[in-house]
Amino acid sequence: MIPRRALGWVCCLALVLAAMPASATTGVAFVHGTGHQTNALNDYWTAEMVNSVRQGLSNQANYTVINCDFEQYMWDSAAAGCLAGQLYSFITSKGINDLVVITHSNGGNVMRWILSNPTWDSRYPTIINSIRWVNALAPSSAGTPLADAVMNGNVFEAAVGWLLGYQNDAVRMQQTSWMAYYNSSWLYGTSGRPALPKGFWDVVGTDVETAIWDPDSYCGGYTLNLGLEVTQAWLSSCSDGFLDCSSQAAAGSVWFYDTSYTAGGEPLCHNQSRRKCFNLDVILRNDL
Repeated sequence: MIPRRALGWVCCLALVLAAMPASATTGVAFVHGTGHQTNALNDYWTAEMVNSVRQGLSNQANYTVINCDFEQYMWDSAAAGCLAGQLYSFITSKGINDLVVITHSNGGNVMRWILSNPTWDSRYPTIINSIRWVNALAPSSAGTPLADAVMNGNVFEAAVGWLLGYQNDAVRMQQTSWMAYYNSSWLYGTSGRPALPKGFWDVVGTDVETAIWDPDSYCGGYTLNLGLEVTQAWLSSCSDGFLDCSSQAAAGSVWFYDTSYTAGGEPLCHNQSRRKCFNLDVILRNDL
């Protein structure tokens, strides 16, 4: 296992183990980002990514891939309500009492809504109590300037259409000023706010590489990565083509910056951080 969390992790693990039932049933849930997904296994994560990660389970059948409408505001019944319904059904049907949640992008915001508002829905407490921690891959915790640009009809809107869709409520919500408001009022885990009830560990993508002669640039799909190369021009020097590093690291705690642990020290662009690229799948598998 990657030596994350240092002494804090050791203490946290000791507490988790002390509170964990003698016979823990571990499961993993994959929570997609912005978009209305009906087959996130194939269309968002890919089967090779999911199947590789779940090899870390003692019972590889204890996994679920969420399919919800994350084009809505995070609290909407089609977003957090749908996520809660699918997680609750998975937990109760499989007897899961040690759940690792793997989120990507805006999925981290929907998950943080559940963690931050336990009285909102009667299913939330059961879900929260079952979670070991959340591994948030490139979470959009502080929003992105690209959402601002999309809402303003900027000409590069088409370049991020595959990631964001167009002027929907989830995109509107991920504008930087809107996320600043939600982080200060409705969501936990950011600076100056109460801590989340369970660990929220960020994997931060730092760059986009699309050299046509470099095989690594093709992982996850060259065309999608090339779009992120274009949009990176609107972001800071440290970004994954969709999110600044500061947004990805804004909530919870940083687990690692991509190049610290990926194979070959390769950066993970926003598309690659949901795919079987540069040993990410093995890192997540070993964390189970």
